[in-house]
Amino acid sequence: MTKLSQEEANVTARLDVLIASQHAVKHDSSRLDILRANLGTQAMSTRSISKTSLAQAAATAKRLSTAVTHLDLEQARVKDTLDVVEQVVELKTCVLGVTGSMGAAQDWEAAAGYMHRASRIPSHIVNGSFAEEIVPTAEVPDPPNITLAQAAESLCILFLREFEQAAKESNGSRVTRFFKLFPLIGKSDVGLDVYGRYACQGVAARARSNLNAGTAGSQTAEGFFYANALTKLFEHVAQIVEHHGELVALHYGQGRMVRILERLQMEVDVQGGIIIDTWSDERSLERKLTNIKSYAFTFLIQSFLPAPPTRTGTPRAGSPTRRDVPRDNTAQSEQSIDMKTLDALLSEMTVMIARWSLYCRFMALKFKGEPSSRESADEVLSSPPLVKNSGLASKIADRLLTPINTMTTFLLRRSVERAFQLDEQPSDLSLNLSRSLLSNPPYISSAVDDAMYIVNQVVERSLATSQRLVISSVVPSVARVLDSDFIGIIQRKMRDESYPKAAVQGALPDDIIITFLVLINNLDVAIDYVTRIVRSRVHISPITDATREIASVPSRSLDSLLPFGDDALHARSALKSLQQSFEAKANELINDAIYVVFKNIVKPRLRSLLSDAFRDIDNQMNEADLDEANGSIIIEEAGGEGAEAAVQYRFQRGWEGLTEPIKRILTNHNFERLLSTTISYIAEVLEKRIWSYFGRINDLGAVRLERDVASLVNLIVRGGRYELRNAFMRCTQICLVLNMEEDEWDESQSLASAKTKDDGIEWKLDHEERIRARAIVQNRNRR
Repeated sequence: MTKLSQEEANVTARLDVLIASQHAVKHDSSRLDILRANLGTQAMSTRSISKTSLAQAAATAKRLSTAVTHLDLEQARVKDTLDVVEQVVELKTCVLGVTGSMGAAQDWEAAAGYMHRASRIPSHIVNGSFAEEIVPTAEVPDPPNITLAQAAESLCILFLREFEQAAKESNGSRVTRFFKLFPLIGKSDVGLDVYGRYACQGVAARARSNLNAGTAGSQTAEGFFYANALTKLFEHVAQIVEHHGELVALHYGQGRMVRILERLQMEVDVQGGIIIDTWSDERSLERKLTNIKSYAFTFLIQSFLPAPPTRTGTPRAGSPTRRDVPRDNTAQSEQSIDMKTLDALLSEMTVMIARWSLYCRFMALKFKGEPSSRESADEVLSSPPLVKNSGLASKIADRLLTPINTMTTFLLRRSVERAFQLDEQPSDLSLNLSRSLLSNPPYISSAVDDAMYIVNQVVERSLATSQRLVISSVVPSVARVLDSDFIGIIQRKMRDESYPKAAVQGALPDDIIITFLVLINNLDVAIDYVTRIVRSRVHISPITDATREIASVPSRSLDSLLPFGDDALHARSALKSLQQSFEAKANELINDAIYVVFKNIVKPRLRSLLSDAFRDIDNQMNEADLDEANGSIIIEEAGGEGAEAAVQYRFQRGWEGLTEPIKRILTNHNFERLLSTTISYIAEVLEKRIWSYFGRINDLGAVRLERDVASLVNLIVRGGRYELRNAFMRCTQICLVLNMEEDEWDESQSLASAKTKDDGIEWKLDHEERIRARAIVQNRNRR
C-alpha cells in the first residue's frame, strides 16, 4: 500500500509540472501562427515578381542559346569543309608531284616524299567522291587512289632494281639512299626484306672469304683459325646490327630491326654450321672422342688394386705381375692421344664457345634494348628464342658443348694420372736434425703442383666459356676426379707403400716416415690450392695466359661472365660444392693419417719419455731438500742439470728429439693437428701419473710437482696455439688443489657446498675429484 501511495504521489507531481508549463506552450503556439501569416504574404509577393519580370528574361536567354548553338554548328561545318578542301588540294598536289617527279625529272626522293605526304591524308578523303571529281586532270585522269597505288608499285619496283644494282656494285651510299625510301612509299616490309637479303649476302661472302683464306694448310699452322673465322662471323653481324640499327630505327621505327635480325640469324646458322663442320672434320673430332672413350687409365686402375705379393724370382716378360710394364693396347692408346694437341684443341673450343656466348649476350641486349636504357646493371638477361632455338645453337651443343665436357674430364684425369706417374719426392729431406734442408717448405711431391695447375686451367676454361651447361658438367667432374683419383692414389700410397710401422727401440724408419709425412703435406697443400682457386673465381676471375685469347678486360666477375638468369648463382654453388667436398674428404684422410703418425711413431715413445722424465724424483722432500732444490735453479740457469730442472730437462730432450724431426717436415697446419692429438694423450697419461702419487707425496713434494707440471705444459705448448693448454686443465687444477692453503680450501669447500661459482675458477674437476685430489698429500685430513 505504501508503494502504491509513493507511485501516486510521483504521477501527481509530473502532472502538476505539465499543467504549470501549459501557459508557455500556448504562448509559443501563438508566435508560430503570426510567423506563418507573414511567410504567406512573402510567398505571394515572390510568385507575382516571377510571373511579371523573370519569365521574359528566361525566354530571351533561351532564344540566344539556340542561336549560338546553330552558329557553332554552321562554323564547324564550314571548318570541316575547309579541311576537306585543303586535304583534297594537298592530295592533288601530291598526285601531281608524284607523277611529275617520276617523269622526266626522275627525282625519286621527291616522289617518295609526295607519297609519304599523301599517306597522311585520311583514306576516306582519298577514296571520296569529291576527290575523284577534283583531283583528276587531263595529264592524270585516274582517281587519286588508283594513281597513288600505281605510283607506289612503280616506285617499289624501281627502288628494288636500283637497290640491287647498288648492292651488286657494292655502292654503300646508294644502298642507303634507296633503303631509306621504302618506308616513304609504304613498303617498309619490302625494304627490310631486301636489306636483310643484302646483309645476308655480305655475311655469306665475308664468311666464305675468311674460310677460303685457310686453304693450303694455313689453318693448321694457325691453331685458332676456325675459332677466329667464327669470331669474324659474329663480329661482322654485330657491326651490321650496330651500324645500321639507328638507321632502321630512324626511318622504319623502333623494333623493326628484329625482322633483319631474324634473317641474319638464319644466315649465321648456315655459315657458322659450315665453319663448325669443317673444323670438326679437320680436327678429326669423332676419332679423338672415340680414342678418349676407349682409354683404359691403366695406371689409375692398377693404383687402386691390392698390392701384388712379393716374389723372390724375376717375373717373366709380359707377366701380369709386372705392373710397371704397360700392355700393348695401353701403349697404343697413349700414343693415339697427344695431350699437347688435345690441350690446344680444348683451347680452341673454349674460344669458340666463349665467342658464341658473347654473341648470344649481344643479341639479347639488342632484343631487350641498349645497355644504357636498362634500369640496373644487375638486371638479369634472358636469351632470346631466336638465338636459343637456332640451328647454330643446336650444332654448338652437339659439336662443342658435349665434346668439351668429355674431353676436359679426360684431360684432367689423364693429367692427374700422368702427374703421379712422374711424381718426385723432395730429395734432401731427412729426420736428422744435424742435416739442413736445402729445399723450401712446404715439402710436397711434384704431383700436387702438376695436378693443381691442370685443375686451375680446367676451372678457368669452363668459366671462360660463359656456358652453364659446361660449368655444370665440368666442375662436378673436377670434384669427382679429385675425390676419387687424386685423393684415392694418395690414400693407396699411404696404405700400401709408406705405411709407418711402430718404432722399435726408438729407431725411426726415415724413408717410410718421410714419404708418409710428405703425402700428408700433399693433401694439406692441395686443400689450400683448391680453396684459392675457388675463392678467386667466386668473387673475381683473374685473367691468365690460357684465357687471354677470350678475355677483353683485366678481370671479370661471375655476374659478368654469366649474365643470363641464375647462371652466376649456379656457378657459385658448383664451385663452393667442389671446395667443400674436396676439403671434407681430404681432411678426413689427413685426420686418419695424423692418427697413424701418432699411434705408430709418437705414442710408443711418450710413456717411456714421461717415465724417464720423472725418474728418481723424490716427492718426500724436507726443508733441506727444498733449499737444495731452490739452489739448483741457479745451476739450471747456468746451463747445468739441477734436481729441480731434471724433469724439464729430461722431458725437453726427449720431446724435442721426438717432435722436431717431424715438425720440420710437416706443414704448420698438419703439425698442429698432430700436436693436438698428442697433447690430449699426454694430458691423460700425466693425469694418471699425478693420481698415482696418492699417499706418496708430502706438501713440499706437491709444490715441486706443480712446478714440474707447469714446466712440462709450457714446454709442450711452446710455439703452438694458446688453446692447446686447455687439454691440461685437469692436471693443473689437481696441482692447484694440492697446494691450496687451508683457508683457501675451506673457502672453496664452502662455496661448493653453497653451489655458487664465486671462486672465479671454471672447474674441470667435480666436487668428489677435488676432495680426492686434496687427499693425495699424505698425512692431510680429508674434507
